[in-house]
Amino acid sequence: MMKYFLDSLSGGSGATGSFRLVRSTAACFVLLLVMDVGHSAIAQSRVGTTAAPFLTLGTGARGSALGHAYTAMASGPDALFWNPGAASVPHRGEYRGGAFFTHHNRFAGIDYNAAAVVVPVTGSGVIGLSLASVDYGRMDVTTVFDPDGTGETFTATDLAIGVTYSTPLTPSFYFGGTAKYIRQSIRDMSAQTGAVDFGFVLTTNYLNGMKIAATLTNFGGKMTMSGVNSQVAVDVAQNISGSNEDIPAELKMDSWNLPLQFKFGIALPVVDMNNVQFVVLADANQSNDNDLNSDLGAQLRYDTRTVTFDARFGYKDLFLEDNVDSHFSYGAGLEVRVSKVRFGFDYAYVPFDALSDIQMIDFRVYF
Repeated sequence: MMKYFLDSLSGGSGATGSFRLVRSTAACFVLLLVMDVGHSAIAQSRVGTTAAPFLTLGTGARGSALGHAYTAMASGPDALFWNPGAASVPHRGEYRGGAFFTHHNRFAGIDYNAAAVVVPVTGSGVIGLSLASVDYGRMDVTTVFDPDGTGETFTATDLAIGVTYSTPLTPSFYFGGTAKYIRQSIRDMSAQTGAVDFGFVLTTNYLNGMKIAATLTNFGGKMTMSGVNSQVAVDVAQNISGSNEDIPAELKMDSWNLPLQFKFGIALPVVDMNNVQFVVLADANQSNDNDLNSDLGAQLRYDTRTVTFDARFGYKDLFLEDNVDSHFSYGAGLEVRVSKVRFGFDYAYVPFDALSDIQMIDFRVYF
């Protein structure tokens, strides 16, 4: 029975069942959105109320150029940051292993770096290892009495390390999960916790092979800062003469949730003929620290056996309007086959209104 159910997902012998699944999934998702919109209308906004917001930044030029509408199209090593279920989707239907590195500078001298590797294991599954770090640079220590600086400096960093397993449950249905360690630090204070991501992607037999996907990310514990700056000396018996005035104590810090996100995505090949493919993408995104929003993207590809060129466009945060500083994104990608290995380079440009523009560069290799 389980095998028949999974076969129906891929549109094989149970094609009618696949259509019912897509229709039911879409209907449930619309219902969730309607319920959430109604809840948001009467509830207090929770925008900006979680820890580790760096987890919501787009990792990599490819997904960023598509306006973050990358849930259904991701594959290979950079899928570890977008949809762990897609990590086992073979790149171009051929390459199951790969490595990926991305770098970009954000405003105020903030550096973002990420790397990932996917290795095939027994059967059709893959194991992936991912790392993302944010370096806020070195800053001056200032106080009320020394607003121009004390001469000391400090740093702040964010770090996320993940281990992923992904496998196809049928030839068209891929599922995976990631366990990750998250840490934030600033000067002598730090917070850490663990979290998991889950995701799937389904390739249907409809509309040139339309893909649907969904992810649940950053499901985990809370983060609480601790360190030497929260340690104080107190007198717990001030009314008693001769009491110890220097009893070691620690200030109780607030705990903050991670930015839990649910995303539902569709990738629709509008044109798929000969060496040309044009795909439109759409993601709906709901998180516990932001309002409901949607991301849109499009990719035009010219493909030969040895060379692939992509032109990309994206529009992020459709429903947030002027509450964000950037919507549009642009990019391009180039892949070259050398022997049995493919090398890829991707570029993304994200303009901002008030902040400085961002340029991203990726390097990837498939084997």
